[in-house]
Amino acid sequence: MHDPKKIESAVLALLGAFEFDNGRVWKRYDFGVMDALAEQGLITDPRGRAESVHLTPEGLARAKALADQMFGR
Repeated sequence: MHDPKKIESAVLALLGAFEFDNGRVWKRYDFGVMDALAEQGLITDPRGRAESVHLTPEGLARAKALADQMFGR
């Protein structure tokens, strides 16, 4: 189980990192970050028409480990 307060803080931190125009934030992820994850083979191509990407088996394992490490109770 993950701590919702830690997840909220992480999301808020990401919004702060991608903030522009004195507080405006795009709702979509930065494609530079998504492209980098795709180049590492952790997710599928983020540039397609689909509104979502898939984690590769390696990406899923790393994502779960990071979520437990960062947000575990």
